[in-house]
Amino acid sequence: QVQLVESGGGLVQPGGSLRLSCAASVSIFSINAMGWYRQAPGKQRELVAAITSGGSTNYADDVKGRFTISRGNAKNSVYLQMNSLKPEDTAVYYCFADRFGVRYWGQGTQVTVSS
Repeated sequence: QVQLVESGGGLVQPGGSLRLSCAASVSIFSINAMGWYRQAPGKQRELVAAITSGGSTNYADDVKGRFTISRGNAKNSVYLQMNSLKPEDTAVYYCFADRFGVRYWGQGTQVTVSS
C-alpha cells in the first residue's frame, strides 16, 4: 500500500506560479513512475506530467514549457512547478504513483487561477 500526501494548491492570479508537492509513504525505488493528473469540473481526468524512476519525463501538450516535474532529494517526493498559469489550468490536481502494477492516488489539491 502506498499513501500519497499532496500540498501546495491554492488561488493564484493568471500569470502566477504555484508549486505542488507529493510525498509517498514508501521509497521511490519501488515506484515505477509518479506524476500528476488534473480534473476540471465536467471534464475527464487528464495527465499533466509524469516522471519515471529513470528520470524520464512526460508532459501534456498544453503545459509544456510552463510546468516542470521533478523529484526530491529523498526521492520519495515529486514536485510540479507551475508557471504562467492560465484560468484553464483550474482543476483538482491528483498525484499518482505506479508500484508493482498498481496505481495509487492522492486525495487531490485544488488549483484555482482567477483574477
